[in-house]
Amino acid sequence: MQNLNGKKVAVLATNGFEQSELQVPVDALKQAGAQVDIVSLKPGTIKGWKDKNWGDEVNVDKIVSEANAQDYDALVLPGGVMNPDQLRQDQDAVSFVGGFFEDNKPIAAICHGPWTLIETGELKGRKMTSYPSIKTDLINAGVDWVDEEVVVDNGLVTSRTPKDLPAFCEKMIEEISEGVHQG
Repeated sequence: MQNLNGKKVAVLATNGFEQSELQVPVDALKQAGAQVDIVSLKPGTIKGWKDKNWGDEVNVDKIVSEANAQDYDALVLPGGVMNPDQLRQDQDAVSFVGGFFEDNKPIAAICHGPWTLIETGELKGRKMTSYPSIKTDLINAGVDWVDEEVVVDNGLVTSRTPKDLPAFCEKMIEEISEGVHQG
Protein backbone atom coordinates (compact mmCIF):
# COMPACT_ATOMS: atom_id res chain seq x y z
CA MET A 1 0.00 0.00 0.00
CA GLN A 2 1.22 3.48 -0.90
CA ASN A 3 2.05 5.93 1.87
CA LEU A 4 0.08 9.18 1.83
CA ASN A 5 1.55 10.70 5.02
CA GLY A 6 1.57 14.48 4.70
CA LYS A 7 -1.08 14.46 1.93
CA LYS A 8 -4.31 16.36 2.48
CA VAL A 9 -7.37 15.20 0.54
CA ALA A 10 -10.74 16.94 0.13
CA VAL A 11 -13.87 14.82 -0.23
CA LEU A 12 -16.58 17.04 -1.72
CA ALA A 13 -20.09 15.81 -0.91
CA THR A 14 -23.52 16.88 0.28
CA ASN A 15 -26.75 15.18 1.38
CA GLY A 16 -27.56 12.10 -0.66
CA PHE A 17 -24.01 10.89 -1.27
CA GLU A 18 -23.76 7.13 -1.82
CA GLN A 19 -22.72 5.87 1.63
CA SER A 20 -20.12 3.31 0.50
CA GLU A 21 -18.65 5.66 -2.14
CA LEU A 22 -17.72 8.15 0.58
CA GLN A 23 -16.94 5.81 3.47
CA VAL A 24 -14.75 3.26 1.65
CA PRO A 25 -12.44 5.83 -0.03
CA VAL A 26 -12.20 7.90 3.19
CA ASP A 27 -11.22 4.78 5.15
CA ALA A 28 -8.66 3.80 2.49
CA LEU A 29 -7.15 7.30 2.45
CA LYS A 30 -6.87 7.41 6.24
CA GLN A 31 -5.32 3.92 6.34
CA ALA A 32 -2.72 5.16 3.84
CA GLY A 33 -1.93 8.08 6.15
CA ALA A 34 -3.74 10.96 4.41
CA GLN A 35 -5.53 13.74 6.24
CA VAL A 36 -9.10 13.87 4.92
CA ASP A 37 -11.49 16.83 5.04
CA ILE A 38 -15.19 16.44 4.24
CA VAL A 39 -16.05 19.59 2.29
CA SER A 40 -19.72 20.46 1.76
CA LEU A 41 -22.18 23.23 0.94
CA LYS A 42 -23.19 23.94 4.54
CA PRO A 43 -21.65 23.36 7.99
CA GLY A 44 -22.79 20.60 10.36
CA THR A 45 -23.43 17.12 9.01
CA ILE A 46 -24.43 15.56 5.71
CA LYS A 47 -26.46 12.39 5.33
CA GLY A 48 -25.62 9.46 3.10
CA TRP A 49 -27.88 7.29 0.96
CA LYS A 50 -27.72 3.54 1.52
CA ASP A 51 -29.86 0.71 0.18
CA LYS A 52 -32.63 3.02 -1.14
CA ASN A 53 -32.89 4.90 2.15
CA TRP A 54 -31.06 7.54 4.19
CA GLY A 55 -27.79 6.32 5.67
CA ASP A 56 -25.28 7.63 8.18
CA GLU A 57 -24.46 11.24 8.94
CA VAL A 58 -20.92 12.49 8.40
CA ASN A 59 -19.42 15.61 9.98
CA VAL A 60 -18.49 18.44 7.62
CA ASP A 61 -14.94 19.76 8.18
CA LYS A 62 -15.11 22.75 5.85
CA ILE A 63 -17.70 24.55 3.76
CA VAL A 64 -16.89 24.80 0.08
CA SER A 65 -17.33 28.59 -0.06
CA GLU A 66 -14.32 28.84 2.31
CA ALA A 67 -12.29 25.99 0.80
CA ASN A 68 -9.39 26.43 -1.62
CA ALA A 69 -8.06 23.71 -3.93
CA GLN A 70 -4.52 24.99 -3.26
CA ASP A 71 -4.84 23.73 0.34
CA TYR A 72 -5.27 20.13 -0.81
CA ASP A 73 -3.24 17.51 -2.67
CA ALA A 74 -6.24 15.75 -4.23
CA LEU A 75 -10.04 15.65 -4.54
CA VAL A 76 -12.52 12.78 -4.19
CA LEU A 77 -16.10 13.00 -5.52
CA PRO A 78 -18.41 10.23 -4.30
CA GLY A 79 -21.56 9.47 -6.24
CA GLY A 80 -25.19 9.03 -5.41
CA VAL A 81 -27.75 10.81 -7.60
CA MET A 82 -28.76 13.67 -5.28
CA ASN A 83 -25.24 14.58 -4.17
CA PRO A 84 -23.59 15.58 -7.50
CA ASP A 85 -26.86 17.01 -8.81
CA GLN A 86 -26.75 19.58 -5.99
CA LEU A 87 -22.98 20.16 -6.19
CA ARG A 88 -22.94 20.85 -9.93
CA GLN A 89 -25.46 23.67 -9.43
CA ASP A 90 -23.35 25.39 -6.76
CA GLN A 91 -20.84 27.89 -8.19
CA ASP A 92 -18.51 27.60 -5.17
CA ALA A 93 -18.40 23.81 -5.57
CA VAL A 94 -17.71 24.04 -9.32
CA SER A 95 -14.97 26.63 -8.77
CA PHE A 96 -13.40 24.48 -6.03
CA VAL A 97 -13.34 21.44 -8.35
CA GLY A 98 -11.96 23.56 -11.20
CA GLY A 99 -9.01 24.53 -9.02
CA PHE A 100 -7.83 20.91 -8.95
CA PHE A 101 -7.84 20.82 -12.76
CA GLU A 102 -5.95 24.13 -12.93
CA ASP A 103 -3.22 22.77 -10.66
CA ASN A 104 -3.15 19.30 -12.34
CA LYS A 105 -3.89 17.63 -9.00
CA PRO A 106 -5.38 14.13 -8.77
CA ILE A 107 -9.18 13.88 -8.86
CA ALA A 108 -11.08 10.66 -8.15
CA ALA A 109 -14.80 10.46 -9.02
CA ILE A 110 -17.08 7.44 -8.87
CA CYS A 111 -20.58 6.62 -10.12
CA HIS A 112 -22.51 9.91 -10.59
CA GLY A 113 -19.59 11.90 -9.11
CA PRO A 114 -18.28 12.96 -12.56
CA TRP A 115 -21.46 15.00 -13.11
CA THR A 116 -19.89 17.84 -11.12
CA LEU A 117 -16.71 17.61 -13.25
CA ILE A 118 -18.70 18.40 -16.40
CA GLU A 119 -19.50 21.89 -15.08
CA THR A 120 -15.80 22.80 -14.98
CA GLY A 121 -15.49 22.56 -18.78
CA GLU A 122 -12.23 20.60 -18.32
CA LEU A 123 -13.21 17.16 -19.62
CA LYS A 124 -12.79 17.49 -23.40
CA GLY A 125 -10.51 14.72 -24.66
CA ARG A 126 -10.33 12.88 -21.31
CA LYS A 127 -10.89 9.13 -21.06
CA MET A 128 -13.38 8.31 -18.30
CA THR A 129 -16.05 5.97 -17.00
CA SER A 130 -19.09 6.54 -14.77
CA TYR A 131 -22.45 5.16 -13.81
CA PRO A 132 -24.09 4.27 -17.16
CA SER A 133 -26.92 6.80 -16.82
CA ILE A 134 -24.54 9.79 -17.13
CA LYS A 135 -22.56 8.33 -20.06
CA THR A 136 -24.27 10.62 -22.60
CA ASP A 137 -23.68 13.71 -20.42
CA LEU A 138 -19.97 12.91 -20.30
CA ILE A 139 -19.76 12.16 -24.03
CA ASN A 140 -21.49 15.50 -24.72
CA ALA A 141 -18.79 17.15 -22.57
CA GLY A 142 -16.13 15.70 -24.91
CA VAL A 143 -15.19 12.61 -22.90
CA ASP A 144 -14.01 9.34 -24.44
CA TRP A 145 -16.35 7.19 -22.28
CA VAL A 146 -15.51 3.52 -21.68
CA ASP A 147 -17.22 0.82 -19.63
CA GLU A 148 -14.36 -0.31 -17.38
CA GLU A 149 -13.93 -0.95 -13.65
CA VAL A 150 -11.50 1.93 -13.24
CA VAL A 151 -10.06 4.42 -15.72
CA VAL A 152 -7.04 6.65 -15.09
CA ASP A 153 -6.31 9.62 -17.35
CA ASN A 154 -3.46 11.89 -16.26
CA GLY A 155 -4.41 11.91 -12.57
CA LEU A 156 -8.18 11.67 -13.15
CA VAL A 157 -9.52 8.41 -11.68
CA THR A 158 -13.08 7.30 -12.46
CA SER A 159 -15.17 4.21 -11.68
CA ARG A 160 -18.75 3.07 -12.28
CA THR A 161 -20.42 1.68 -9.15
CA PRO A 162 -19.77 0.56 -5.56
CA LYS A 163 -18.69 -2.84 -6.97
CA ASP A 164 -15.65 -1.03 -8.41
CA LEU A 165 -14.56 0.45 -5.06
CA PRO A 166 -11.54 -1.86 -4.47
CA ALA A 167 -9.99 -0.98 -7.86
CA PHE A 168 -11.08 2.68 -7.50
CA CYS A 169 -9.42 3.06 -4.10
CA GLU A 170 -6.22 1.36 -5.24
CA LYS A 171 -5.83 3.68 -8.27
CA MET A 172 -6.94 6.76 -6.28
CA ILE A 173 -4.21 6.17 -3.71
CA GLU A 174 -1.63 5.45 -6.42
CA GLU A 175 -2.42 8.70 -8.26
CA ILE A 176 -2.43 10.77 -5.05
CA SER A 177 0.95 9.32 -4.06
CA GLU A 178 2.33 10.36 -7.47
CA GLY A 179 1.18 13.95 -6.84
CA VAL A 180 0.74 16.68 -9.43
CA HIS A 181 0.36 15.40 -12.99
CA GLN A 182 1.80 17.53 -15.77
CA GLY A 183 -0.96 18.28 -18.28
